[in-house]
Amino acid sequence: MITSVKSLKELNNDIDRLDPVAYGQTRNYLDGAVSKLSPYISRGFITLPYLKDRILSRVSLPDAESFIYELCWREYFQRIWFAQGDKIFTDFKNKQLPIAHYHLPQVLLEATTGIHVIDEQLKSLYSSGYMHNHARMYIASLACNIARAHWLVPSRWLYYHLLDGDLASNALSWQWVAGTFSSKKYYFNQNNVNTYSRTVQQHTFMDFSYEEIMKMNTPPALQETSELTLKTILPKPTSLSLDYTKSLFLYTSYTLDPQWRTNTNANRLLVLEPSHFNSFPVSDNALNFILSLAEKINDLQVYVGEVTNLPGLEEFPEIISKQHPTTQHFPGHKDEPAWMFPEVPEPRGSFTGFWKSCEKVLIRNTPI
Repeated sequence: MITSVKSLKELNNDIDRLDPVAYGQTRNYLDGAVSKLSPYISRGFITLPYLKDRILSRVSLPDAESFIYELCWREYFQRIWFAQGDKIFTDFKNKQLPIAHYHLPQVLLEATTGIHVIDEQLKSLYSSGYMHNHARMYIASLACNIARAHWLVPSRWLYYHLLDGDLASNALSWQWVAGTFSSKKYYFNQNNVNTYSRTVQQHTFMDFSYEEIMKMNTPPALQETSELTLKTILPKPTSLSLDYTKSLFLYTSYTLDPQWRTNTNANRLLVLEPSHFNSFPVSDNALNFILSLAEKINDLQVYVGEVTNLPGLEEFPEIISKQHPTTQHFPGHKDEPAWMFPEVPEPRGSFTGFWKSCEKVLIRNTPI
């Protein structure tokens, strides 16, 4: 659980203490040895190649492979977003069927499913912005495959609350569960929850065999729905101190890299565009996390407004940002994204095929 926002130095200490073997063995358990680094990765505060290289500087490839495999999922989702843009917000490969509604089951909103572990995870989400990945799969399966909600609205509800909200990973993971980005839907039962939470609850509406669950009607507990109103309350615009004789470096809530071009004396702005947050709202918890990360980047000012409305844009000698789906309309030069496996072409098929290509590069480039 994220209790405070860490500096890069503190995160480096966490990375150096991380046990990737324990991670690989226990990551599916709700009390497993997960890294808790995902909020920093999602916001670009730690880049994937930086994390991979730091792990491999002290751990052998066989020991680190499970951890890098999971990082590769994130790169896979990101590269699909880069290549396909807003297509990730539509049924990507298959139509979701059947669909009963386009809302959120009320019990998820209220954390009253009656499945104790899931309700605890929902309460943690609301208070801290954290939820274990396996619990996210349970909730997506409940919403999409048991309550038969279309995945888009519930996915945006989860994204809204997550500190590690990442549009690509979130949308495509929900689609993987709903069967629109995979060959089959993901189902679970109460026994699976008990196994991975080390609990013994019985007699819930999910306490059946998989065969029964895949055929059953939506339980009464999941039939009531709620229409969501999600809104981001951005900070009020403040005056900026800009030197028009220096370059302008533009950051977004996804590109908060404290190691980006640090040797250059430049204006640095975190751009919070109302149009983006109107389309993809985030909670106060998530926004405060973003702003806290921004405070850890030297001389970074916050600009609330559309980038094209920034006064004096034409006066800067150069404008630079990082290439990202959220910066395509930014003026000026865009630095290449930081991929772990830039040698591997953009994914056009399954993750398995993408991983096999990445694995070859990983083996070839990692000293024995």
